[in-house]
Amino acid sequence: MSSVQKADIGRADRDALPPWLRPLADAALTIEPRQLSRWLPPPDGGRPSAVLVLFGEGADGPELLLLERATSLRAHAGQPSFPGGGLDPEDGDPRGEGPLRAALREAEEETGLDPSGVRVFATLPRLYIPVSDFVVTPVLAWWRDPSPVAAVDPRETARVFTVPVSLLADRRHRGTAVHPSGYRGPCFEVAGTLVWGFTAGVIDRILHHAGWERPWDRDRELPLGHGA
Repeated sequence: MSSVQKADIGRADRDALPPWLRPLADAALTIEPRQLSRWLPPPDGGRPSAVLVLFGEGADGPELLLLERATSLRAHAGQPSFPGGGLDPEDGDPRGEGPLRAALREAEEETGLDPSGVRVFATLPRLYIPVSDFVVTPVLAWWRDPSPVAAVDPRETARVFTVPVSLLADRRHRGTAVHPSGYRGPCFEVAGTLVWGFTAGVIDRILHHAGWERPWDRDRELPLGHGA
C-alpha cells in the first residue's frame, strides 16, 4: 500500500482542527458553487482533477502551501498554483473519494510532502477551468505534521513555497490582474511572484468565506503580459 493510500483521507472532526481553521471548515459545509466562481462544470464531460489547499502553521502564523510551475511547461508555465492534477483511474470515483486521493498523490509527487501528516477536512464544490477543460475539486486540508517539501521534478516544478495567510489578506499585496485577453480577477503579489487565475480566485473566496478578508483596493490593476 502506497503512502497516499495509507494517508488519513477522512474528514477531520472540527474540534481536531486549530481554532483559526474552524471557520473555514464550517463555511465549507454550506458554500455553493456560484459563491466561488462563475465558471461551473458542464453537465457532461470535463477532465476530473483536484488540487490540495493545504494549511499549516509557520513562524508567521497560518500559512498556505503553493508551488511555481516550471517555465518550460507548455501550459501554465511559470505560474504559481496549488499542488494537484488530473485523476488517475486508480484514484476512484471523481464524485467520491477520488479527488482526495488524487490531491494527496499529486502533492506528494510534486513537493515530496508526506501525506500521512495531512488531514483532509473538507472539499469545496467542483469548479471549471474552461481553457484546460478541467473540472477541479479543491481539497481542503490541515498540515497536522509538516514534512520537508521541495520541487521533486524541476522539469515540472520550479519551486515549492509557503505564504502566510496574513500576507495574502494584506491590502498591500492584493490587486486585480488584467490580461490582454480581457480576463480580470483577483491576484496576490507574494513570495516574489504574482498569484493569479484559478488559484488566486480560490484563495480570494477562501479569505472571504473564512472571515479572513480585509478591505483592499479592487481598482489597483496589475497588468499581465501576453505570455502570462
